[in-house]
Amino acid sequence: RISRSGRRAADPALRSFASRIAPFATTSEPAQLKMGSVVLERPATSEATNGSNAREEFLNVYAGLRQELVDDPLLGDQPPAARAWLTEMLDYNVPGGKLNRGMAVLDVLRALKGKGQDVSTADALQANILGWCIEWLQAFFLVADDMMDNSITRRGQPCWYRVPKVGLVAINDGIVLESCMYRMLQRHFRDQPYYAQLLELFHETTHQTSHGQLMDLITAPIGTVDLKRYTIDTYMRIVTYKTSFYSFYLPVACGLLVGGVRDDKSLALAKDICVRMGQYFQIQDDYLDCFGDPVVIGKAGTDIEDNKCSWLVVQALDHASPEQRSVIEEHYGKADEASVAAVKEVYRELQLERKFLDYEQKSHDRLTAEIEQQTSLPPGVFTLLLNKIYKRKK
Repeated sequence: RISRSGRRAADPALRSFASRIAPFATTSEPAQLKMGSVVLERPATSEATNGSNAREEFLNVYAGLRQELVDDPLLGDQPPAARAWLTEMLDYNVPGGKLNRGMAVLDVLRALKGKGQDVSTADALQANILGWCIEWLQAFFLVADDMMDNSITRRGQPCWYRVPKVGLVAINDGIVLESCMYRMLQRHFRDQPYYAQLLELFHETTHQTSHGQLMDLITAPIGTVDLKRYTIDTYMRIVTYKTSFYSFYLPVACGLLVGGVRDDKSLALAKDICVRMGQYFQIQDDYLDCFGDPVVIGKAGTDIEDNKCSWLVVQALDHASPEQRSVIEEHYGKADEASVAAVKEVYRELQLERKFLDYEQKSHDRLTAEIEQQTSLPPGVFTLLLNKIYKRKK
């Protein structure tokens, strides 16, 4: 909606969100929104802001959303123990990652606005709320994934289900995390003309990601090594559905919807570019797991010993000699250092590091050309993501 002055009018959900915690300033563009003791500063321009400041602003929004969920009137008068559990569970699982997916929503909105044009405080808040919906969805996926993989740590701390008092309660906590996402969407976007599109977007992304997770689990089940399943078609399906949709298309689509880009043609274009960017990202991730510097990455790669259907093993199986294939079949999926070293030696013999670098350059060039040639959306919508991942080291 546009007011008579030409500015976007603040919608009722945003006014309600602000008034419950602290009133807007009397000017049409407040310098900040206050959420209790937390303050969301107004993003001054559409140009890139300091990374640490952007992260701080984003985290400030989390504090307000978490309190809304804890105080949710739909749950009536929750007992103190339930409120305390929800607060601790959210703080443990939601805000601790890199937050790249969530923060990308506002980046996309700024790219739509273009240089020299302000992003209103209201629009920035909407973008950041949607960003946190994505981070809530990510937390739901990770809590479940850690249990399925029997993982030990996540983000430098024990996986949530590994906390002694949690255990299998984490199954319900995952359900709670997903339901919180839809509560936030309803609370802040149900009066928006694109609310139905948002709901479809999040439902479809969840469905697609769960399919990717299923493919990953049944292709490389724990304790079973069956290399005949490791084909390029299977691999690309896994990475497309498990990674590309929610890590790349979802943040971009959210930013486009807030920015007023809601036509099928533009969204389809964005999906096509983002899916291929996500495929490149995951192949890059597989490369770094084997050839990256553990000191830079922050962890040692374990794809070989974990029997992962990775891009490297798929390429190796496609190009290996009978002798090299025998080495892979004997050692892949084993945790001892000698087996890992034997598989990596085959990778080196096949020059997979060079093969990846060639793939990376060609993928970057193709994506860049397509981004520059399309005329539906500002190139910055995509280049801001592509530039972050191109030749990344971690």
